[in-house]
Amino acid sequence: QVPLVESGGGSVQAGGSLRLSCAASGYTYSTYSMGWFRQAPGKEREGVAGIGSDDTTTYADSVKGRFTISKDNAKNTLYLQMNSLKPEDTAMYYCAADSGYYSDYDLLSQRRFGYWGQGTQVTVSS
Repeated sequence: QVPLVESGGGSVQAGGSLRLSCAASGYTYSTYSMGWFRQAPGKEREGVAGIGSDDTTTYADSVKGRFTISKDNAKNTLYLQMNSLKPEDTAMYYCAADSGYYSDYDLLSQRRFGYWGQGTQVTVSS
């Protein structure tokens, strides 16, 4: 089991920014595919951004140009920088990891990921 712990969520007004972090221990981030997912009340969980073991990135159309996924392999930490936040970004955000090599839109597919964090809430008010 790979423990993943998210942090950085909170409440912000529309147009504001937040940076989410996902820390892990016991394995090497650099060899894993990583992703951020979110689930709003009453909706399905959806992929937001993903980063492969080769550092290629993929974004959902709804966040392109506003969100940036990155990772610090030395710190075993995954980040999601969220700018120009909108009320529709309000959701519980989860980080996920998997030892498989994924690219492109597979990085946004939750069924590809075997390890999940507990989530951190992001609330954007208008």
